[in-house]
Amino acid sequence: MKKILITNDDGFHSEGLNVLKETLEKIGEVIVVAPDKERSAVSFSLTLHRPLRVTELKKNFFIVDGTPADCINIALKNLMDEMPSLVVSGINLGPNLGDDTLFSGTVSAAIQAVLFGIPSIAISAISKDGKFYLEESAKVAFSLSKWVLKNGLPDGIVLSVNVPPPPILGLKLTSLGRKRYSPDIIERVDPRGRKYFWIGNGNPVLEGSEETDVGATKNQYISITPIHLDLTAKAYLEKLKKSEFLQFLTEGTKEIFNKEF
Repeated sequence: MKKILITNDDGFHSEGLNVLKETLEKIGEVIVVAPDKERSAVSFSLTLHRPLRVTELKKNFFIVDGTPADCINIALKNLMDEMPSLVVSGINLGPNLGDDTLFSGTVSAAIQAVLFGIPSIAISAISKDGKFYLEESAKVAFSLSKWVLKNGLPDGIVLSVNVPPPPILGLKLTSLGRKRYSPDIIERVDPRGRKYFWIGNGNPVLEGSEETDVGATKNQYISITPIHLDLTAKAYLEKLKKSEFLQFLTEGTKEIFNKEF
């Protein structure tokens, strides 16, 4: 039976994680390595300045007092005796659309697994009136996991999936849209007269055509977006190569070239 590693950024107690575990146990041996508490919006953060503690709640279910990326690293390097065939991160309680991808612990955990060469999926559920439809998201995760286990994924590719609430009209392959944040910064003063700040989400502005994750989910379609590790702005790179960009910089910095120390 193929091994499937799952994690999340909402913490081991999350209903989304446990529904995912129960669903994927139908197609593989599931190992859970998840944070001890909610670690949303930590991106690829690693814990480098203190030791990490791991608790085994039961067989194949581990809790780490660290980030989702910590969980993946510890799972693959220390807790598992062989590499899993698949990593699934989620089910996230909330969307990971557009710019969310850069901040999401859920998506970052999946990308961290890709660094080890393991096919990975990140799956997120979008709520309606405060309710998350996790069974629907789990069915998507189940079918997609079966496909990836059979067909694999290209090196460096993660599938980021966002599932809207019912009525769901179908599935779409999408690119990333934009989810522009302007965080609310709340300033307070503590009893000793020192300022402190809370950073809130604000009201993000969603932008994207029907072919983006933002547009697809807005129109009640499940969005499946292949994302990869290469952040190079290739079109702009080629434009710069054809411009006087390097000549201009060379003229202003040539005195540092071939300088001996």
